[in-house]
Amino acid sequence: MKTLTAAETRKLLPFSHLVEVLRQAVVDYHNDQISCPERMVVRTLDRTGAVMSMVACAPDIVATKLLTLYKDNAARNLPAIQGQVTCMDAINGRFLFSLDGVTTTERRTAAMSMLGLECFRPPVLETVLLIGTGVQAKAHLEALNTLYPGLIVYIQGRSPERVSTLTKSNAYPALQLRIAPLEHFAPDVVITVTSSQTVLYDEPPVSTRLVIGVGAYRPEMIEIGPTIVNGSTCIVDDPIGAPSEAGDILQAAKDWKQVKSLAAYLTGEKKPEEPVFFKSVGCAAWDLAACRLALKTFGM
Repeated sequence: MKTLTAAETRKLLPFSHLVEVLRQAVVDYHNDQISCPERMVVRTLDRTGAVMSMVACAPDIVATKLLTLYKDNAARNLPAIQGQVTCMDAINGRFLFSLDGVTTTERRTAAMSMLGLECFRPPVLETVLLIGTGVQAKAHLEALNTLYPGLIVYIQGRSPERVSTLTKSNAYPALQLRIAPLEHFAPDVVITVTSSQTVLYDEPPVSTRLVIGVGAYRPEMIEIGPTIVNGSTCIVDDPIGAPSEAGDILQAAKDWKQVKSLAAYLTGEKKPEEPVFFKSVGCAAWDLAACRLALKTFGM
């Protein structure tokens, strides 16, 4: 079995193709062609770390992701999150290859945001407000740089130094990167990619602005406030995991009967006329989609 490095994994998962395999995976998941139980998280005995396990099965392949999460690893000169995504043949169980788990997660998460942007694109798409400066912010910038060249992207974050560094980066030449203004302004798209436990964005929703929430993937986390959640059509990538994971929606006490799935809009439902809040929590089915793309690239 071949084990791919982070750099090799990145090359195998170009955003243009990753968005398309995710589109198919969302439909397959909806049609019960991918089995994907909720993720399992087990704390270490000393409570300083955790192990996350995710599994997805399809007729062609099986994918598992195993991650370790140690928030204090910076002091050890180690990354806080480490892991692998392993792909197996669904017919005979043969182990095929292993992708870098962190890189796979970063890229399929950003690609899911791009799929949401494609589906619910506002009438004008010129400006994006990106809230966050971490690895997911960089993955989203790379995706936007590839798929939406020419955009003006305003960056907002807790650290002025990190915001400044990101706006001066040469890694995204197709984008115009700027520091978000302190005064009110009206971007066409807002994307939040943090681990915040306090509301970061809660402007009155309008149909000409798409809001995408990525970072709040646990009940205690929140990025998008109740004004937006309760005033928008809420659409989730994973309708099974979201009711126990989507902190923004849970804390707004939104009626889950009013929350719709992305699959509905990929299988014929008309785009909403009212404001849209697209909430992504992720699941192993999206890792399986990444494995499908890598498998195709391998030519296996």
